[in-house]
Amino acid sequence: MTNKKTDRQKREERLAQNLRDNLRRRKQAARKIKDTPKANDTASESS
Repeated sequence: MTNKKTDRQKREERLAQNLRDNLRRRKQAARKIKDTPKANDTASESS
C-alpha cells in the first residue's frame, strides 16, 4: 500500500512540474508576441 501511495505522489509531482514548465513556456511565448511588432498591421491598413 505504501508503494502505491509513493507512486501516486511521484506521478502528482511529475504532473505538477509539467504544468509549471508549460505555464512558463506559454508566458514566454505570450511576451514574445506582445513585444514584437506585427508585420501584417501595415499591410492590412493599406488594403
